[in-house]
Formats: sequence, C-alpha cells, structure tokens
Amino acid sequence: MTLIQTLRWYGPSDPVSLKDIKQAGASGVVSALHQVPHGNEWPVSQIIERKHAIEKEGLKWSVVESVPVHEAIKTKNKDCEFYLNNYKKTLRNLSICGLKTICYNFMPVLDWTRTELAWPLGNGAKALYLDWVDLAVFDMKVLKRSGASSFYQSAVLEQVEERYVKMSSERLAELTEIILMGVPTEGGVTLNQLRESIDIYKSIGKEGLQENLRHFLSSIMEVCEEENIQMTIHPDDPPFPILGLPRIASSKEDLEYILQAVDEPFNGICFCTGSLGAGSHNDLPEILNAVGSRVYFAHLRNVKKDNFGNFYESDHLDGDVDMYEIMRKLVELNANRDQPITFRPDHGHQMLDDLNKISNPGYSAIGRLKGLAELRGLEMGITRGIQK
Repeated sequence: MTLIQTLRWYGPSDPVSLKDIKQAGASGVVSALHQVPHGNEWPVSQIIERKHAIEKEGLKWSVVESVPVHEAIKTKNKDCEFYLNNYKKTLRNLSICGLKTICYNFMPVLDWTRTELAWPLGNGAKALYLDWVDLAVFDMKVLKRSGASSFYQSAVLEQVEERYVKMSSERLAELTEIILMGVPTEGGVTLNQLRESIDIYKSIGKEGLQENLRHFLSSIMEVCEEENIQMTIHPDDPPFPILGLPRIASSKEDLEYILQAVDEPFNGICFCTGSLGAGSHNDLPEILNAVGSRVYFAHLRNVKKDNFGNFYESDHLDGDVDMYEIMRKLVELNANRDQPITFRPDHGHQMLDDLNKISNPGYSAIGRLKGLAELRGLEMGITRGIQK
C-alpha cells in the first residue's frame, strides 16, 4: 500500500488547474473552501460542488486543508462557543460528504511567516525566504512593538539600523504586506489588528494557548469520534515565537503535549518537515519516531538554514532535512496502517515557464511537479528496497 500522493488546490480561482495536478502525477487533491469567511459553517452544497469538480477530473479530495480555527476559539473569548458550534457543524457536513481527514493550525493571528516570496536562487528559480534582520526591521521600525529587541539575537540587532536605513520605502511596504498577508486566498490582517492581537496574546501566553487548544479538541471530540474524523494539527511555521506571539506546536515536546492533552485517536499530527525543519532544535526523525502513530498527513519540503537561522525553501531532496530518512519512516508507518498516510510536496520553487506567470506563493505548478516526482521516486525506491 503506497502513500496517497496529492497536491494542494485552492479552488476554481487557482492558477494551477486540476488538469495540471493530474498531469503532475497526483491521485488526490488537498483543498478547502477558502471563500467561506473564517468561523462560518461550510454549507453541504458548497462542499459537494467542490468535491464534484475534483472528481470530474478523475481525482479524489483526500484531505481538507484547512478548516480555519477562528481567533475567538484560540483566545477563548466570549464568542468562543458560537464559533465552536459552527466548527462542529462544518465537521459533520464534511463527514456527510465523505471527507474525514482535516488539517488545521493553532497559530495566533498570522499563518506562515516569510520576509520574501521570490528570493532568487543561483539557478534562476525563486523560493520563499525568511530573514531575521528583515523581520526585526518590521517588528521594531514598522510595528514598533514594545520590548521587541529582547526577542532577537545580538547579531541580528546589530544589523537592524543599517538594514532599515538602506531599505527603500517600496521594499518596506512590500515586507509589511508579505508579513501581514496570511493565507493568500483569504486576505491578511492590518497593523492595528496585529497590535491588538499581540496585546491579547501577551496575557494568554503559551500555557494559556495550550489550554485553549485542549478546550477546542475536547469540544470537537464527540463529533470527531461519531463521524470517524481525523484532525491533524499543522506545526508552527516557523517554529519560533513571532512578533511576541506564543507558539505551541514547534517541537517534539509541544507535539507530544498536544497528543497527551486529549489522548484519543482522532487527535493527530500533520507532519510538516519544512516547518519543523526550520528549527535547529528539532531532530525530525526523532520527532517522527515519537508521534508517528498519530501522523495522518504529511507536508514534505526541505529548507536550508544559515548561522543566523535565516532559511529558504530548498529542493525537496536537498536541504537540512534528511528526506530519505523521513520517507523511510513514513513508508514503514504506512505498511502497518489500514488507511494510508496522505502526503503532498509542500511549496515549490517558481521556475521555468512559471517565472512569467502569476501563482500563489509557494504553489506554482512546475516546482511542485518536480517535488512530487522526486518524492514519488524516493518512495518507490525505498518500498522496493524493503520488499527485496
């Protein structure tokens, strides 16, 4: 039984079509109803419409990524129960339509964070990149967060003033837009919204956010068990506190805590090698050994880090993540499952003809096709080697 090989599709407005995805060699699609505002119930009619569109092209909607968790749930404010009820209704509606594996994250306010979306590589392709000095420039000079300097290494702080002085107004505006963008198809946040959220989370802290996640999982447990739904939490990206916001899914200890907080089979992990791999504190094979029994979905991408912790997203088989070892462990886990593990190549370089096209950051066609081909070949080689 092979792993289920998929690509992400943002829906009808995605520049990468379902036909492109099928030609890339994927058998499944990872998708979501991004047009539905966060916190609203997903209507069965829209779920069915999306599912039919995918199946019409001979593909399967394998994983729902993501059903966003509303900020009211993450902060457990007065509207929390209202949005929890909507979330449970959405889960039941997805189950009615045969969709049983759900990915989500519990990152406060912002989704994944980068400082450049088209960082030029030596071969002419472009990648996503995070530069800690640029992030500190935004934090200290644009956001002007109180006490921000205490969050950065001295080697980073020494460069902030010089970088800021040399940064054009256009680049500063671009940097701000990139950091605030959130999920490309859903719109970002404003500076004022970010400032307000930072104040809220300052009082919540890491332990409070962990408790709010436990409350969320406990609240949806009955629905998930009745509907045979698997929830998979995506690790923090990057796996560090960003802009003073707490992070609770950044390490082996964090993920073990999450699984133990609500220790039931529905509560699982989306194993993202790029997110976890951006942290030098993470030993990915060790983490997969620890939580592998509850990994139901995987994002496979690679990163290269420098001495400052800056990182860019490298080729899928060439980076700091030992992709061979990760795939070997996934193949072994998969061999003992009744339901195969789904994976997708996560992000991809903008390259070749895609350099002249508009695409969602990290989600151009050819770079992901290359990543999927490399990963499919790696899986086949490992599987054949085990069978001999």
